Amino acid sequence: MKIICDKNTLLKGVNTVMKAVPSKTTMPILECILIDASSDEIRFTGNDMELGIETVVEGKIAEKGIIALEAKLFSEIIRKLPDSEVTITSDKNYNTLIVCEKAKFSIMGRDGDDFSNIPFVERDNCVSISQFTLKEVIRQTIFSIAANESNKMMTGELFEIRGDEMRVISLDGHRISIRKIILKSSYGNIKVIVPGKTLTEISKILSGGTEDMVDIYFTENHIVFEFDQTIVVSRLIEGNYFRVDQMLSNDYETKIKINKKEFLDCIDRATLLVKEGDKRPIILNIADSVMELKITSQIGTMNEIIDVDQEGKDIKIGFNPKFLIDALRVIDDETVDIYYMNPKAPCFIRDEEQNYIYLILPVNFVDAG
Repeated sequence: MKIICDKNTLLKGVNTVMKAVPSKTTMPILECILIDASSDEIRFTGNDMELGIETVVEGKIAEKGIIALEAKLFSEIIRKLPDSEVTITSDKNYNTLIVCEKAKFSIMGRDGDDFSNIPFVERDNCVSISQFTLKEVIRQTIFSIAANESNKMMTGELFEIRGDEMRVISLDGHRISIRKIILKSSYGNIKVIVPGKTLTEISKILSGGTEDMVDIYFTENHIVFEFDQTIVVSRLIEGNYFRVDQMLSNDYETKIKINKKEFLDCIDRATLLVKEGDKRPIILNIADSVMELKITSQIGTMNEIIDVDQEGKDIKIGFNPKFLIDALRVIDDETVDIYYMNPKAPCFIRDEEQNYIYLILPVNFVDAG
């Protein structure tokens, strides 16, 4: 095999598929990037058996062939080469020569035929949305998936399509994030749980253009994202997702409208007094169209007052400040509506159309008055 590519084009391809290369595996071949120049295109592939990414790399094929190269080493070599033309040549014994200007690297490759290609998935159920929309939806929900795997469902996000409406839902036992988008076409009912890792990696490689589209295909076991000459195939999480709609309520005793930036900045300041791992609640005391925020820790205390538009009863309620910050940071509206029932019930941050809903459970606190 012999291919000639621009260094930056190569690096982009390598960085794209590296996201599917496992850091630890019992199968050394999976620690490789597959370079397939056996047809009329140069294709790079990474695959950890759960997530597979394939992308087309622009370049010239001087001699057709296929080789698997150790991903970490190959990516470091390409990254540190001069910004110039790179020639990659491999012989039948998998010896691979990488030449760029005066730099020459000789490394050992592996038989490309031993590599596990990403599974072929039928392209039937296709939903098209803009890259910008998908990237935003992931950004606005991914923070509330669970980090550990004690409950596999919580490590993924529910993609639910009914007609022309798509909802993306995540939860971790303390909060729920929901984003709703209206699609340009109408589809049948689709419900799949996509691993959070897949969505995180996709978010990194999407260009995010409003005119650039992503085609999403759903099957029983896989989801496929196709965009910018790149294909991402991921296994789905099996099982039935939580009945989130039963956890949502439109009832409230107190509703406030508040300036989002002012509220976010205030909580941010309050957390200066909270050390890493110290679970101190921020206490919100809402009365007479004023919200008093208070936090007390071993370092000191902080309190601040914000004017709000208030409907309904006064309330005093405590929250993990991080959960409030996470939700407020991804909301683009200038003002937000927050609904409270009582100090033991979750609050809801949502817009009128319910394009976004953030449910956050309160925490107990000792009321010092």
